[in-house]
Amino acid sequence: MNIPVIIKSLLQTEKSSAYEGKGKYLFLVANAANKIQIKKAVEQAYKVKVRNVNTFVSMGKLKRVRHQLGRTTDTKKAVVTLAAGQKIEIK
Repeated sequence: MNIPVIIKSLLQTEKSSAYEGKGKYLFLVANAANKIQIKKAVEQAYKVKVRNVNTFVSMGKLKRVRHQLGRTTDTKKAVVTLAAGQKIEIK
């Protein structure tokens, strides 16, 4: 897997902005990506040193469209902790 496939986006939410003060950033990542791949991708893409990666999967919700049941896709998110003094510049 290459970097654009592993890292889908850097999430900008209220919760992720609270993490930034602690040197943590929230990413939306590929469901098949593991912690080692995520760490390498973030280090290459943003030129920073990653200290820790925590991942979790948000299960998709049930939806009803025109009397048919459906489901939104599952998403995987990663909380990346950077080494002391490191920072990702958000545009």
